[in-house]
Amino acid sequence: MAEDKDKPSANHLKGSVKEAIGKLTGDTRIAEEGQREKQGSKATPGKANRGA
Repeated sequence: MAEDKDKPSANHLKGSVKEAIGKLTGDTRIAEEGQREKQGSKATPGKANRGA
């Protein structure tokens, strides 16, 4: 089966959730961590983030 390249990766979704929770609770550390996870998932599409 061919993978759907348009679907966001699990790391991107996880980062989105962390960012949203951080914004809702006012926790800037969690919000920034979520943003970094989202950006990291875009840097290596289709590959697992290793050592990050």
